[in-house]
Amino acid sequence: MIAILDYGVGNLFSLKSSFAVIGADAIVTGEADVLRAADKIILPGVGAFEDAAKKLKKSGLDQVLIAEAGKGKPLLGICLGMQLLFERSYEYGEHEGLGLIPGVIRPIADVIPKDYKIPHIGWNALQLARPEAPIFKYTKEGDYVYFVHSYYAADCDASVIAKTEYGAPLTAAAACGNVYGCQFHPEKSGGAGLNILRAFCETEA
Repeated sequence: MIAILDYGVGNLFSLKSSFAVIGADAIVTGEADVLRAADKIILPGVGAFEDAAKKLKKSGLDQVLIAEAGKGKPLLGICLGMQLLFERSYEYGEHEGLGLIPGVIRPIADVIPKDYKIPHIGWNALQLARPEAPIFKYTKEGDYVYFVHSYYAADCDASVIAKTEYGAPLTAAAACGNVYGCQFHPEKSGGAGLNILRAFCETEA
């Protein structure tokens, strides 16, 4: 069973629907015991890093995620959920993340050309840095996925498994052991996104 974490921030039910399409058993939950019983965990997220991090900490579920990931349970962060997996974010200040993937979150404005629109919204091709990564089992170089973000994962070269080009190379996906992150939205990325969710379902602890 896959637990989609509900902590007040996230695109929960479109995610649940995507798992239903691929025939996977997924439940939306904010209960620590359900997370512990699950085979795999999804950490979604939309909005501001500081607000999401505070809600996660207030719920106490941040420590549950850290503990379950430490036991080897597969964990996938999506969009802001991916950013929360890193050590800290510099979105309107400096804010602590979960520290499950080495690196930090910085504004894309620091690296993209000045005439590029922010946020980065739309379909972009994946450049697979580590095509052997388990979540890319059904993914091909150049597959298009859907992004909506103004910040990106930086200082994390050892963990980057895919990049995308938006005036500059940006981290599209990262991994550290059993912890994975997608900056894009698999649940909004058609067949390519479903293939990533399907591969995540098949990952082993």
